[in-house]
Amino acid sequence: MTQLLNTYNRLPIAFTKGEGSWLIADNNQRYLDAIAGIAVVGLGHAHPNVCTAICEQANTLMHTSNIYQIPLQEALGSQLCDISGAEAAFLCNSGAEANEAALKIARLYGHQLGVEKPTIVVMDGAFHGRTLATLSASGSRKVQAGFEPLVSGFIRCPFNDIDALKTIINTNSSIVAVMVEPIQGEGGVRVADPDYLLQLREICNQQNWLLMLDEIQTGNGRTGKYFAYQHSTIMPDVLTTAKGLGNGFPIGACLAFEKAAPIFSPGNHGTTFGGNPLACRVGLSVINEINHTTFYQHVNAMSEQLMAALKNALQEETGVKNIRGQGLMIGIELDQPCGELVKMALDENLLINVTADKVIRLLPALTIQFEQIELLTKKLIPLVKQFLAKPV
Repeated sequence: MTQLLNTYNRLPIAFTKGEGSWLIADNNQRYLDAIAGIAVVGLGHAHPNVCTAICEQANTLMHTSNIYQIPLQEALGSQLCDISGAEAAFLCNSGAEANEAALKIARLYGHQLGVEKPTIVVMDGAFHGRTLATLSASGSRKVQAGFEPLVSGFIRCPFNDIDALKTIINTNSSIVAVMVEPIQGEGGVRVADPDYLLQLREICNQQNWLLMLDEIQTGNGRTGKYFAYQHSTIMPDVLTTAKGLGNGFPIGACLAFEKAAPIFSPGNHGTTFGGNPLACRVGLSVINEINHTTFYQHVNAMSEQLMAALKNALQEETGVKNIRGQGLMIGIELDQPCGELVKMALDENLLINVTADKVIRLLPALTIQFEQIELLTKKLIPLVKQFLAKPV
């Protein structure tokens, strides 16, 4: 009998080893991993250069307090700022922590403008974390239920709906920021229209709001650019990321751009473990791998192959509503709840995920190879057809 708190409905399997896009279970069977720890292990399991970085740094220095300078933290912050165009970085331990930092920046920004009760626009269907503030910012009653009273200071808007946001402008004068995912991950792999971020940027400029992008899941190469917003021409004011930044090692970052960079001062925010030498050495090793000249070419080639196979086989299938995504963040929306597909796939030695009840979410390692894409589709497509053929 486990003595862990009852917070997960765990599948009846445990893994003992990983190799790239493969996980080996305690029964010695190999499983093709098409979720990569929910977009975390972007470079694949047990990546040799990441393992070397961990071992070398753990043997040298793992942790010092942030009351001292940490050269590796400064180096990682500089790398992330160079990639994004940000001016400053705050290093932490997770996506939720990064989003907490962003929310605090927005509130402090509002108070500095003289706004008594700063309000942040957040989107229906969003997911920003499970702390009280980030679950309050999320658009899912499933994660909020039972934890009331929620944190105040948020106003909801339909995702990908500029007209709705324009209506909100006329009803609330305390808004100081908009927080949005370029692609909603937990919300069902919902991809924003090509001009959505551009229009958000224009509105934030007009209203003197901060545009804050949650790239916890979409960052670190997942969509075929380092950050998803880089598919457009805009620049955010605040950006958060985590997941793939550590390839399995806990690390997150909140990046502040020109308008937001001066807002924090000493004492406004902090962290015990965030940005320690070990985490930052890992982050630097991950960025070094992603920065290889052919990395994004590979991600986009794998994406094209996977999307083409799925659309060719499933797009006209009754019960398949949509196949969408960007890079290696892909969703297959069905017309009915399909959570049982996760167990069906497990029985075929394939690991997938279902989100928003009806969306099969695929988040394979960014290093996945052509033959593994072929195996993934060879296993998944018949399962989807089999599931849809069952009497409702």
